[in-house]
Amino acid sequence: MVDTKPLLPASNSDGSYLTGSRVNILKPIKVYLTIFCGLLAIGLFAALLIGNYWSDNARIHGSLATSTSKRTHPLRPVSRGPAQGVSEKTSGIWAGVSRGPTQGVSEKTNRVRAGVPWNILPEPWNSTMLEWQRTAFHFQPEKNWMNGPLFYNGWYHFFYQYNPNGAVWGDIVWGHAVSKDLINWFHLPLAMVADQWYDKNGVWTGSATILPDGKIVMLYTGSTTEAVQVQNLAFPANHSDPFLIDWVKYHGNPVLVPPPGIYKKDFRDPTTAWLTSEGKWRITIGSKRDKTGISLVYDTKDFINYEMLEGELHAVSGTGMWECVDFFPVSKTEEKGLDTSINGPEVKHVVKVSLDDDRHDYYALGTYHEKNGSWIPDLPEIDVGIGIRYDYGIFYASKTFYDQNKNRRVLWGWIGEGDSEAADMEKGWASLQSIPRTILFDNNTGTNLLQWPVEEIESLRLNSTEFEKVEVKAGSVVPLDVGPGSQLDIIAEFEMDKEALKKATGSNITFSCQTGGGAAKSGALGPFGILVLADESLSEQTPVYFYIAKDSDGDLKTFFCTDLSRSSKAPDVDKQIFGSYVPVLKDENLSLRVLVDHSIVESFAQGGRTVITSRIYPTEAIDGASRVFLFNNATETCVIASVKIWQMDSAFIRPYSDDDDKDDDDRKSSAPCLLLCPINYIVSCVTCLYFIYLVSKLS
Repeated sequence: MVDTKPLLPASNSDGSYLTGSRVNILKPIKVYLTIFCGLLAIGLFAALLIGNYWSDNARIHGSLATSTSKRTHPLRPVSRGPAQGVSEKTSGIWAGVSRGPTQGVSEKTNRVRAGVPWNILPEPWNSTMLEWQRTAFHFQPEKNWMNGPLFYNGWYHFFYQYNPNGAVWGDIVWGHAVSKDLINWFHLPLAMVADQWYDKNGVWTGSATILPDGKIVMLYTGSTTEAVQVQNLAFPANHSDPFLIDWVKYHGNPVLVPPPGIYKKDFRDPTTAWLTSEGKWRITIGSKRDKTGISLVYDTKDFINYEMLEGELHAVSGTGMWECVDFFPVSKTEEKGLDTSINGPEVKHVVKVSLDDDRHDYYALGTYHEKNGSWIPDLPEIDVGIGIRYDYGIFYASKTFYDQNKNRRVLWGWIGEGDSEAADMEKGWASLQSIPRTILFDNNTGTNLLQWPVEEIESLRLNSTEFEKVEVKAGSVVPLDVGPGSQLDIIAEFEMDKEALKKATGSNITFSCQTGGGAAKSGALGPFGILVLADESLSEQTPVYFYIAKDSDGDLKTFFCTDLSRSSKAPDVDKQIFGSYVPVLKDENLSLRVLVDHSIVESFAQGGRTVITSRIYPTEAIDGASRVFLFNNATETCVIASVKIWQMDSAFIRPYSDDDDKDDDDRKSSAPCLLLCPINYIVSCVTCLYFIYLVSKLS
């Protein structure tokens, strides 16, 4: 039946109809009010999003949280164009650089790889590949070539050797950066330049000491106009400046010159000073006599006048020149760092040296005798320079500092390049700094230090993917679907078949990572681990893996390795196999952590007992083509792997400007408003809905 009143308005309760004029008035009101409320809700929602944006970006102005909760916002990679930085050594206050026989000529200058001269950029390199190599969350200067740390007045300070004029060694001055969290950094103006006769040939490695009254003194090595290595004193022009922008060089420099019997070019890199029981400050400086590496000891009351102690802190024959000596205590009873001046029965002391002959950093644990200023290793067979290394990859000229802000000792190391100088020049930068690592004494072994990335790095974790109890059979490769593989934090644990360990045949052949054939060479109990920076076809891959060797007596020995032999198709990059023995105690599963940040991979085994840092230069396994796999090339055992992988955000590393102070103040003043945004949004939406309800009732 046809409706006879299809266009009639709704009736009142008495059956009459509203007039046409009343309906025409109410309809626009309802429409306009609905539109207004909708726009108001959208505006408030936009304000909420802006508030969250500022809250997220404000993290550079405060300490980073350590939450590991999932974050789903997209990656924000920093620019990696040729205008972005170069580095050599970086560490809050030391600034040493490699000074080989050529004294300032790049160590790459005379190197030829696979028949490719150092100054020719071969195929297949292109700008996309080279730009990908710039890291996202490791510290680098804005451009050119880079090579000590401290916490002062609320800021971490990092002074580093820097060449402002090119992507090679030379023209060394001190760069300077500050951070609230050791991850996000502001670049500041140069701290010191080579402008005096006593440092005209370079402002080299130095160390800062914070005095009891809170003031800072800086000792650094300068190379004079006659290429003599001398020690100089500097201090902040204004101790109330939290950024320590301006520095003053002592008018009486140099304060120390090479003593009799020490060659003029073998006297460098003063340490942070520590207090003796007599109230004197004590430092040590690296040197050598013939082929014996030594560490000279000096006492001072004012950092101007010095007394040289008889003998040395320590000496080891055959180790050559000692650079960047570090000396510090570690607690045997507590999991925290110690101030450099702490001593006593609950303490061991670490001596670390950088060997100029082989470009590696070695350490040993021992006992310090204050009276004569000497140090004795616990185990002479693993003495400094002949035993344990901080890192079995590319890692040099490291320096620790005591972070009184968090009661921890933090280690930095300079990470050089493994490509050609031609590639560095094309990129416009060279070298970077490791992720800062905490240092603790390993009570379980009694012979090792434990290195671990500082907790602040976890604030960059985004979404995570977990793989529980994955069976990786002998001879198999298992893909892990985690998305792009250029910025990752990976934690993995491997369980072995105990029966297979017992049944495996022993051998008298001595295994080493360097000579063991790499990840492609199968053995009874290895290799097995994880492939990073790999393309889908595995034509490029970087295995990080364990290998268990069993001798003829049935004893097991575990090795931790990184194989670069298939990491790149480019002919002008290093493709070594790095690694060493890692102590594994009874009932411990094998565990590793890997930080992947474009062209650098830092790997930690067994809680940081053994560490390997590698530089990787793939041509195909970049950007979205980079993948992650588990693999097992053992012949007599399967492994069970549990893996958790986080995508990693990019750090904020950029020049500081006066606007940053204003932006910080603006964010602080707007914080109450931003905090109320969610409440305002909800209240406004409810109000709008109420008004719409009232209008509908009136209609």
